[in-house]
Amino acid sequence: MDNQETKQKEKRIDPQTLPIPDILPILPVHGFVFYPGMGFPLQVASDSAKQLIDDSLLQDRMIGLFTNRKEAAASNDAVKEDDLYRIGVVGFIHKLTKLEEGYYQVLVSGIKKIKIREVIQQEPYFRAKVDEVHMEVYEDQKIDALILNIRNQFQKFVKLTSLPQEMSLTVNSMTNHFHTAYMVISQLNLKVEEEQEMLEISLLDELLHRTARELNKQVETAEMSQKLQESFKKDMDDKQREFFLRQQLKSIQKELGEGEDDKVEINDLRKRAEETGLTEDAKKAVNKELDRLERIPPSSPEYTVSRNYLEWMLDLPWTVSSTDTLDLDKAEQDLDRDHYGLQKIKKRIVEFLAVLKLKKDVHGPILCFVGPPGVGKTSLGQSIAKTMNRKFVRIALGGMRDEAEIRGHRRTYIGALPGRIIQSLKKAETNNPVFLLDEIDKLGSDFRGDPSSALLEVLDPEQNSTFTDHYIDIEFDLSRVMFIATANMLDTIPGPLRDRMEIIELSGYTEHEKVAIAMNHLIAKQLEMHALSRDDVEIGEDVIRYIIQSYTREAGVRNLEREIASICRGVASRIARGSADKVLVTRENLYDFLGPIRYFPEIKARTWGPGLATGLAWTPVGGVLLFIETSIMKGKGGLTLTGKLGDVMKESATAALAYIRSHASDLNIAEDIFAGIDIHIHVPEGAIPKDGPSAGVGMVSSLVSVITGKTVRQDLAMTGEITLRGDVLPVGGIGEKVLAALRAGIREIVLPVLNEKDVKEIPEDVREGVVFHYVHTISEVLDIILEKEVAD
Repeated sequence: MDNQETKQKEKRIDPQTLPIPDILPILPVHGFVFYPGMGFPLQVASDSAKQLIDDSLLQDRMIGLFTNRKEAAASNDAVKEDDLYRIGVVGFIHKLTKLEEGYYQVLVSGIKKIKIREVIQQEPYFRAKVDEVHMEVYEDQKIDALILNIRNQFQKFVKLTSLPQEMSLTVNSMTNHFHTAYMVISQLNLKVEEEQEMLEISLLDELLHRTARELNKQVETAEMSQKLQESFKKDMDDKQREFFLRQQLKSIQKELGEGEDDKVEINDLRKRAEETGLTEDAKKAVNKELDRLERIPPSSPEYTVSRNYLEWMLDLPWTVSSTDTLDLDKAEQDLDRDHYGLQKIKKRIVEFLAVLKLKKDVHGPILCFVGPPGVGKTSLGQSIAKTMNRKFVRIALGGMRDEAEIRGHRRTYIGALPGRIIQSLKKAETNNPVFLLDEIDKLGSDFRGDPSSALLEVLDPEQNSTFTDHYIDIEFDLSRVMFIATANMLDTIPGPLRDRMEIIELSGYTEHEKVAIAMNHLIAKQLEMHALSRDDVEIGEDVIRYIIQSYTREAGVRNLEREIASICRGVASRIARGSADKVLVTRENLYDFLGPIRYFPEIKARTWGPGLATGLAWTPVGGVLLFIETSIMKGKGGLTLTGKLGDVMKESATAALAYIRSHASDLNIAEDIFAGIDIHIHVPEGAIPKDGPSAGVGMVSSLVSVITGKTVRQDLAMTGEITLRGDVLPVGGIGEKVLAALRAGIREIVLPVLNEKDVKEIPEDVREGVVFHYVHTISEVLDIILEKEVAD
């Protein structure tokens, strides 16, 4: 049959009015589902399918269209009965076109939904008995709402995808709700199984619900895809815009003669970053900042801030270390050459070097030298650095009140800089210097923060490997730094900070040590400073000893060095005038250089008698003698204390008097004497504040002496805390107190028995010739210190 005849029959026949035959030829379709209400051309290639089409055109033009479960079937010949779904549609053939390639192109429309009841023929094509599956269309508010939602969402779906706008108009014009749903489903690119499930749904509301759900999924997916596409397009547009702007900026800078120097500077910084041994975190931070610097105009203030940050980062010794000298014998010799005495500290340094020799990655120690001024704490730090072949840096902490001095300022502030720790490391140019924190006991705090709290991290061996300065904002490893702190007293150092340091106490120097230091170090140093030599001036040991006794009174040697400097200036003046070739300094002409004697032996300077006792006290500048004077007068039992005494010392005086009154009979004192007298205790040098419990023994001795009329031995000094029961308790600062007694020429000292361990820490040459009396009770003290009555 030709095409003209097919068109004429199509005009005469309305497929919807035709009855469905009981038996229909079955045409399997592959890869999609044919729905009622749909119509589109099918291509037929197999011989059996062509014969099916030809036979149908000669009859009623109706065929059954059923989807093949196996999508990979190549032809109708490979299809079996079990491969076909049981639900399909009746198709009406509107037009047949025979193509030159041997294919049939058949225009078919779906009429109604049918179900295979029984297959009665398989060759040359399938024929089966079928039943119509009724599709009941009805109207209610819920159905209308679902249809409206589907139409609106489909309209949105068409706009988001490449479907023609006519599809939306077609769906809106359909009156059969089943057909509307099938039309929408066919455009959603569902899997064949899912499309077949939709075809097999018989209830209208269920079909519409399922259609709306699948359509909403597709709309959401399409919207997300569109947003991603827009984002990609925007990113591409921004990058293109930035590229064009940069090209224009380069052209403008070239016209103005700018840009080349800045580029050279950035390239130099990049080269330095590659050559400098940065840690991984530091390298990331530097590269990120370099990229940022390239985008900043050179005229912007931010450019300078960024460049300064990079300079700091590249100047720090992230991985640069000095090589330690691990020759222990040489280290010991160097320390002995530079400093006289101080055996305890020298021993600790040599021990650290020994451990370092055995274990290369040992953490640096954190030491704290505590002692009076002038004993060489700071210069000792320099000698340690020299001995270990390390760089030396010093930070003066006295009066520091700003936490940012330690941790630095954040870069958001104008003029921000790293803290003193990072600044000093840059100066040292190595990451393992000897770091001296001078005067750590004189740190302050105010509204700007507490520097001592910031030092907690710096001085903690468990934390300082990840020290972070606010300016650098990158972890810097301080574990290889050897920290040495110095202090005059421990009381003002916060407990948590003190706990992080290894405390090494330095007592004052003995007279013998001072003479040795002066002869070996101080004289040579001052001669060089005043352009003199040993040929110009001669200062003997006897002169140095006389200066120590009569012109200085200190634990260290700072004032002694000043007096030697005064002598050198006088000698330089004589030589410069030509009045002398060489000057011999003696005790007789010392007056010409230093003036009159400033200090006299304190024992000789006082009139001695009952009521006088010599105590020993500790101060931040070393040990001192503490003279205690007591007088009695007629009165009513009052007690007066003068000499600017602190609360603790006042309480010691009260406890001493209470002990004497309660033990009056044991001391051969009349018990009624106290009601008729007033007692006045005075500690001279009344302008100097005094406090502490160690004067308790001296208070008791002075009181018993004045009341009994017995004199306390003048050649003896004492120290110790007392109790109301008469016990003598241990006190601190024994080394300094013993040296103070020796400076005054006292060779007998009364100490609490529990302080015997402290005496053993004093060098043997200092203890030589000194008599120590160790006591448990006050009665033992009185037996020793009171002069014995001479029998007639």
